[in-house]
Amino acid sequence: MPPNKLINEKSPYLLQHAHNPVDWHPWSEQTFAKARAENKPVFLSIGYATCHWCHVMERESFEDQEAAGYLNDTFICIKVDREERPDVDAVYMAACQMLTGSGGWPLNLFITPDKKPFFAATYMPKHTRFGRAGLIELCQQVKNLWASQPAKVSDSATKIAANLNKAFSFSAAGEPDESLLDQAYEQIKRTYDARLGGFEPAPKFPMPHRLLFLLRAHHRLDNPYALEMVEKTLTAMRLGGIWDHVGFGFHRYSTDTRWFLPHFEKMLYDQALIAMAYLETYQITKNPFYAQTAEEIFTYVLRDMTSPQGAFYSAEDADSDGEEGKFYVWTTEEFRKIVDQDRALMWERIFRMSTEGNFKDEASGQKSGANILHLTVPLSKWAEKYELRPEDLMAEWDEIRDQLFQIREQRVHPLKDDKILTDWNGLMIAALALGSRVLQRPDYAQAAGNAAQFILRKMRDSNKQLFHRFRDGELAIEAQASDYAFLINGLISLYQATFDLTFAEEAVYLQKQMMDRCWDAQSGGFFSTPKESQELPVRPKELYDGAIPSANSVSLFNLLSLSRLTGNPLWEETAQRHVKAFSGTVQAQPPAFTFFLMSLDFALRPGQEIVIAGEPDRPDTQNLLSALNLNFAPNKVALIKSDQNAERLAKFAGFTDGLQVVKGQTTAHMCRDGSCKDSTSDMQAVLNHILGEGGGATAKKPKS
Repeated sequence: MPPNKLINEKSPYLLQHAHNPVDWHPWSEQTFAKARAENKPVFLSIGYATCHWCHVMERESFEDQEAAGYLNDTFICIKVDREERPDVDAVYMAACQMLTGSGGWPLNLFITPDKKPFFAATYMPKHTRFGRAGLIELCQQVKNLWASQPAKVSDSATKIAANLNKAFSFSAAGEPDESLLDQAYEQIKRTYDARLGGFEPAPKFPMPHRLLFLLRAHHRLDNPYALEMVEKTLTAMRLGGIWDHVGFGFHRYSTDTRWFLPHFEKMLYDQALIAMAYLETYQITKNPFYAQTAEEIFTYVLRDMTSPQGAFYSAEDADSDGEEGKFYVWTTEEFRKIVDQDRALMWERIFRMSTEGNFKDEASGQKSGANILHLTVPLSKWAEKYELRPEDLMAEWDEIRDQLFQIREQRVHPLKDDKILTDWNGLMIAALALGSRVLQRPDYAQAAGNAAQFILRKMRDSNKQLFHRFRDGELAIEAQASDYAFLINGLISLYQATFDLTFAEEAVYLQKQMMDRCWDAQSGGFFSTPKESQELPVRPKELYDGAIPSANSVSLFNLLSLSRLTGNPLWEETAQRHVKAFSGTVQAQPPAFTFFLMSLDFALRPGQEIVIAGEPDRPDTQNLLSALNLNFAPNKVALIKSDQNAERLAKFAGFTDGLQVVKGQTTAHMCRDGSCKDSTSDMQAVLNHILGEGGGATAKKPKS
């Protein structure tokens, strides 16, 4: 079959549909002009490469000649990759939620040639069944309605479009205080599953920014239950089937309450945010279990999700060979070919494997014969049961795991979505930079720096204008608010790991560019799209912290961080206006905005700026940095002033001018609001200063 109009696109998702019999077009003004010229409505279908139900609908309808015939006859058909065009997805997802009360992917809409929606749905079967409208029947109805009652369709679409703005409107209020943080904590606590970890009923999502918020509640209030909720959840996730025990990394979410049966896709942003939660929990508890999990996440990302140029790919699919999860599961027969017979039964018991399989096929409800490896207790507990040393049992598992991995590598791999997205790369840069600091792994900072350099050099044009997507040599789609916010956040984190001033300077440059292109001068906050973009019925602005935090939530943290790093009050004044613009909405449902609340926590507590005067490679400088990084101090920002960078640093952060090494020793100058008062070379005094004001953390020196 000859390809459709998607054949020249770069998105792996769009290319998946390039040989459908549906006459797909990409989102473009030319496509909408065609719809107007032919007087046809538009069928807009939005999804992403690793979406399981998107694959189901493609196989059932978009690859079907009959269904494609109805679509082509009735509509001009447009396919959109939501990861390439989060702005398009945001607007039409809002329309779907307004029309149906829910949303999801695939997201399918009927819209007019001027882009106004008049019908929305998620998955649609080919024919109507069990009360769910079928695609063919809907095509027939729309064709008749479009021909016989065009004014009715137009009026309906106009009314829906007029109400779309409400989805992106937020209520302002005065500056909130810590009582809002307390309110959010209490509401989150009520949704916590004390038996199995996590929040809300199935399906269970990791919700890493909720965990990060709880860590700050523990730190602020010295609240042990906040930490207990985090530890229980992170442990259950790591033991469950949502964790890839063979190749590492987390699957998207668990379909059940036990973290056992996942949807198997792996997303870059999940790896980044979840790694941050494990790293910060390690900082608080010093439990190596959390450090090891973070390291294994990074092992997966650096092995399987990193381009030759150092940037990070987007995702891996759930399906291979047309079957979800096939790449990841094992029969006992396969397992016994690897493990010695006398040990196989023990390991099958540990990982809860059985000959008939340990989960049911979603379609038939029958045991599949395959097994998802998962644990109910850590291997250390199994070592006690079998009277083995934990390190011996772990070493045996590492050997088995390596053999399983080598065999699995020979299987048909799931599709890798190898497009490079600026915003998701920003998240992984931030995670690796944090990992470098906490785990004392300079190779992680190097990997984060490689990705940052790729974006700064390859994902900007000659005018230093940032772009959203890079794939197969092509730069496309001007940067949106999330690209700026997440990249700035990553650069700030990378500066804290390397003290390479270039990263901090680039963060300031990009923040100014974001202000110019996305700031809402009338109401405050950032629009999702730059001011030059006029191609949607409304200009979206987002705040909800879903699978990924919103650009506005992350931007609040960035503005505050830049204020404390530079001493420039402009950034704090902007942050204050930012908070007021959204605080009414946040106060109405605080658990929906946990990353925003993390940033608010940062704003409400005293800033802790440490300017370390001394040469970076001196042992006393390194010891001080190690001590700061080992401990959880979420309100701390640090700068290093050396002989080499003093003049440059003074231009970046004027308040550092005049701060010197005292008596030939590395000196920490402790500052507030751009004013430095206390100076000391005593490491313990610095730690007590930083950690004593935070709450329940205890200062710990690094091991010599």
